[in-house]
Amino acid sequence: MKKISFTLAAAGMFVMGTTTASAAMLQEEAEASKGFTQVLKEQFIQGGPAFMGIVLLCLILGLAVAIERIIYLNLATTNSTKLKQQVEDALASGGVEAAKEVCRNTKGPVASIYYQGLDRADEGLESAEKAVVSYGGVQMGQLEKNVSWLSLFIAIAPMLGFMGTVIGMIQAFQKIAAVGNLSASLIAGDIQVALLTTVFGLITAIILQIFYNYIIAKIDSIVNDMEDSSIALIDMLAAHKK
Repeated sequence: MKKISFTLAAAGMFVMGTTTASAAMLQEEAEASKGFTQVLKEQFIQGGPAFMGIVLLCLILGLAVAIERIIYLNLATTNSTKLKQQVEDALASGGVEAAKEVCRNTKGPVASIYYQGLDRADEGLESAEKAVVSYGGVQMGQLEKNVSWLSLFIAIAPMLGFMGTVIGMIQAFQKIAAVGNLSASLIAGDIQVALLTTVFGLITAIILQIFYNYIIAKIDSIVNDMEDSSIALIDMLAAHKK
């Protein structure tokens, strides 16, 4: 009887161990099957609503500014070589008014600069050049509009993350001081919140920085095109006056 009881007990322990192992495996499979979005959402919630909400707001506002700028810059991009040829042909065939009509029918800052220069062409090349330079500065301001807000969000997001980290560490040390002993389970939650705020702040800054660099590169390309086109316009006007 004792031998049978021992055998049954051993079998029961084996079944319990197998069940526990199976449950652990199922839990691991469930964790692995979670999508990236679900994991990101859980980590965001664990980070706390205070700082994480502000970091999320920086990301949303920054993306809104970035998307608006990208759309505007893409619409402002024109084929300056084609426009230059059209204006030159119009000057040769129909004079300044025909060239101005071509500029009126073309979108973008280059066409606007051309129009301002042609509009002052009757006052002399010096007046036309001053108009081109002045209006070029106006167009550059339009291209760079709201970009400073994007750089502000890039700077604020990691700062908020670091602030959340500092506050979380302060709370952890306060708990240690109140209890009087160092327990990992006691401060693990506060440290996790601290690290999560830093991670999400850095992720926000990295995403916005990519958009920022693209926008700056796009603006530089358009500005260079504007400068080259301005020189070409003055040369066309000088040739037309002869």
